Amino acid sequence: MKKALLPDRQRPLIFAHRGCSSLAPENTMAAFHKARELGAPGIELDIHLCATGELVVAHDYTFTRVAPQGWNGQGKTIEELSLEEIRRVDVGAGFGSEALFRGQYPPLLEEVLESFCPDMYIDIELKSEKARGDPLPGAAAETLKRLGSKIAGAVTVSSFNPFALLAFKKLCPGISTAIIWSPHKEVPWFLRRGLGGIISGCDYLKPIHTQVNPRATFLAGPQKRPVISWTVDDPARGKELLDLGCQGLISNCPQRFISS
Repeated sequence: MKKALLPDRQRPLIFAHRGCSSLAPENTMAAFHKARELGAPGIELDIHLCATGELVVAHDYTFTRVAPQGWNGQGKTIEELSLEEIRRVDVGAGFGSEALFRGQYPPLLEEVLESFCPDMYIDIELKSEKARGDPLPGAAAETLKRLGSKIAGAVTVSSFNPFALLAFKKLCPGISTAIIWSPHKEVPWFLRRGLGGIISGCDYLKPIHTQVNPRATFLAGPQKRPVISWTVDDPARGKELLDLGCQGLISNCPQRFISS
């Protein structure tokens, strides 16, 4: 049985992509606080399992792109870094020209959930490349179970990896899940049109916005699932997507989609 997608939350669902990443460094507490300050009802973020077993909020597998040289973990993957090492990675120092966000370090998933749930809803993306044996889904399930009522009705889980979703779903059937897809070359060819939705048995769909159009078969039919599209920064395009039937949007600029 499919799990409803945040049924008690107002439509359209608006997720701040990695926080309000147009105005603050992505996946930092500053970006999440900025999203809340602007009135965004939801947040999208990404998690990895670091070497010492904590769930770290970050998008890439390394900090090379988001932290200046000397602050970026020297090219090691997050999975190779300890929490102590990660706490020295300044992902805010290189944002903008005035170093306004110096001293922003990667938060833990639990810190974000404790700070923003249940007032805001949060889409947690599992960053996993393994078909089996990845401890990340289990660690995420354990954290969400431990937080219990704090995150009830406020959290969804998504991934490009259908096998990670399948593993998570077995442990946390009460939390809605989504397959993500795009035609990007880093996505395995057989997953570039949403096939992972069948493999994972997910509850809703997260296609890149360029693959949502009037001919998209996943928007129609008696068994259709809710659709949340990413990454949408143009209000006109956002309206098109909502008119096509999307229930929500993920945006770097959530402030453009929030009614005053």
